[in-house]
Amino acid sequence: MDALYRDFILDHYKNPRNFGELEPHDLEAHDHNPLCGDELGVHLRVDDEGKVTDVRFHGQGCAISQAAASIVSEEIVGMSVDEIAKLPASWVIEQLGIEISPTRRKCALLNLKVLRGATTGDASWPEG
Repeated sequence: MDALYRDFILDHYKNPRNFGELEPHDLEAHDHNPLCGDELGVHLRVDDEGKVTDVRFHGQGCAISQAAASIVSEEIVGMSVDEIAKLPASWVIEQLGIEISPTRRKCALLNLKVLRGATTGDASWPEG
């Protein structure tokens, strides 16, 4: 089963969904992981009800950080900004479908850090 998820992650890394920039956009944030140099930016378009209607991410980094951003970008369209702000770290890890070592945890969670920065202004590292 792990091989299936590894292929899933590699596919998202090699063929990222929603990669690029979005103009115009309503919310944005950019950040990096100082431990490894991964960097990620996000642009969100939000409707009058506060729901995400479109998303793009951009940046560079390892397979885990880029695949996580791609996977999550597909899942958050239709979510409200408030829902995104409350997503736990465990939700992102679940989306990846594989065990993430402590040394790769910040790689996997960089996208959530950036999304929280865009939706709440708080770009602290997600815990849990």
